Amino acid sequence: MQRAVKRASYDRETAYRLIDRLKTAHLGFVEDGEPRIIPITAWRLGDDLYVHTLNGGRLSRRLESGVLLCISFAVTNEWVMTKSAFNHSANYESLVLYGHAVPVTDHAAFDAAFRAIINQIEPGRWEQVRAPNNKERKATALFRIPIDEGAFKSRTGGPNDDPEDMTLPVWHGLIPTGV
Repeated sequence: MQRAVKRASYDRETAYRLIDRLKTAHLGFVEDGEPRIIPITAWRLGDDLYVHTLNGGRLSRRLESGVLLCISFAVTNEWVMTKSAFNHSANYESLVLYGHAVPVTDHAAFDAAFRAIINQIEPGRWEQVRAPNNKERKATALFRIPIDEGAFKSRTGGPNDDPEDMTLPVWHGLIPTGV
């Protein structure tokens, strides 16, 4: 972490809470010397992150190749409005992880991963729905990404106005984003 180090955390539980809440990530990697970033549903089971994609598709082939991945999660919770344009900010939470994807081919592990995401969204739902059939399993590539390295960063709090701006007749405070 290079900037705003005081906003950083390497606490696993803090990172896990953000993953579990958002479940939408951006998966970055280099392909043919060019950067790629793909929005993707990602969920956690223990100390592993899971993503799925089309079996045999471009993304699954790339993940199978062992390419280094950068996975990010981010949410803006509030806009921080100040009395000067320069000091405006945002209250946010972000997480950046690094790792390599491992294909999940075992049927029991496949089901456990999908049970986790479905039941995280609606507890008990896996027991109510039909499990994936063989055709669906063959069409789906599931990957496990061990969570080994990453950093959480956030900002909370109100405006940081300069003392000389406090007399300006303009409102300052927080605007919730509604996310």
